[in-house]
Amino acid sequence: MKIKTVHIITRLDKGGSAENTLLTVGGLDKEIYDIILIRGLSIESNMAEDESIAVEKSVRDVEGEGVRVITIPSLVRRIQPFYDLKAFFALIKILRYERPHIVHTHTSKAGILGRWAAFFARVPVIVHTPHGHVFWGYFGRLKTGIFILLEKISALITDRLVVLTEQEKNDHLHFHIAPENKFSVVHSGINLDRFSNTSVDPAAMKKELEIPEGNFVVGTTGRLTHIKGHRYLIEAAGKIISSRPDTTFVFLGDGELLDELKNMASISGIEENIKFLGWRQDVAEVMSIFDVFVLPSLNEGMGRVLVEAMALGKPILASDIGGIPDLVADGENGYLVPVGDVEALTARIREFLDDPWKREEMGNAGKRYAANFSADAMVEKIDRLYRELL
Repeated sequence: MKIKTVHIITRLDKGGSAENTLLTVGGLDKEIYDIILIRGLSIESNMAEDESIAVEKSVRDVEGEGVRVITIPSLVRRIQPFYDLKAFFALIKILRYERPHIVHTHTSKAGILGRWAAFFARVPVIVHTPHGHVFWGYFGRLKTGIFILLEKISALITDRLVVLTEQEKNDHLHFHIAPENKFSVVHSGINLDRFSNTSVDPAAMKKELEIPEGNFVVGTTGRLTHIKGHRYLIEAAGKIISSRPDTTFVFLGDGELLDELKNMASISGIEENIKFLGWRQDVAEVMSIFDVFVLPSLNEGMGRVLVEAMALGKPILASDIGGIPDLVADGENGYLVPVGDVEALTARIREFLDDPWKREEMGNAGKRYAANFSADAMVEKIDRLYRELL
C-alpha cells in the first residue's frame, strides 16, 4: 500500500515556499507515495500574466508526475474569518474522505488551518514547514503576538516542524514554539542544473535590457514587497550612482511596491540607472549578468534565491537576519550587513565594485557551497523524515 500524503499551501506563485512545495511533491517517489496537493487560488499575489502562466504550467507538470491537485478557492493567505471557516471545513471534509497517512502543511496560514483540520480528521502524522516565520518584520506587536500564540498551540498537535535553517529553528526555540526534539532542519532545494549550466551571451543580454555594455551590474530577485527591504537598496543605489554612474541596479520581480520604488528612484534622479524588469521566465539568464547579488531582506527563512545566485557564481551581499547566515559566510562567499543599514550596504557594494578579484573569489566559493542544496537532497531528507514518523 502506498503512503498517502497531503500537502496544503495557501498560494502557489514563483516564490520560495511555493517552489519548495512543488519540488517536494514532484520529487517524491510515486511508487511509494500517493500525493495530493491542496492549494488556494493565489489571487492575492497579483501576479503578472507571465508568472500566472508559469505557475499553472508548474501545476500541470506535477500533475503529469502523478500528483493530484485540489483547489479550494476560500483558502486565502490573508485573514478572512468567513473564508477561513469555509476553507477549514472543506479541508476536514477532504481529509476525512482521503484518509491520508501524513498531512504536510506549508506557510503560516495553511499551517494553522491545515494542521487543525488534520487533527479533527484524525490524520496519524502531521508535519508543518513554516518556510520562515512571522515573528518580526511583518506585523505589529499585537498581531505578531497572536500568531506566536497560535503557533505554540498548533505545535502541540504537530509531530514535526520542518525548518529551513538552524537559525530558523533557534528563532522558534527563542519564542518557545515547541521543544527542540520536534524540529528537523531540511534546507530548501533548487534545481541546480538550471543555474549552474546557464549559457548566455552577456553583451547580448545587456543590450536586450538596455544596460550599457561596460556597466557594473548590481542585482536582486524577489517579490517587491516590504519584507524584502528593496527601499534600502534604492537608497544605497543613489549613493553609488552619484560617484559611479557606470553602475546599473536591476530588480527582478513584481509586487505591490513597484510604483513606490520607481517613485523613489525618480525622486533621487537615478531612474536611468535602475531597471525594474518585473517577473521573467529567464531569471537564470538575467541573473548571470549580475556582478553582485544583493538580498536586503528584513526577515528571511532561508533565501533560496541566494543558492541560485551562488550556483551562478555570484558574490553575495545580504542582511544578517533569519536563515541567511546559514548560507552566507561573512568574508568567504559574500558579506553580511545589519538590517536596513544603507551605509553598510553602500560601502560593501563599493568594495565589490573596486575589487574584481574579491568578486571572483567569493563567487567561486559560493558556487562550491551551492552544491549542498540540490532538490534531490531535499526530497531525500523529506522521504527519510516521513518514514521515521510513520
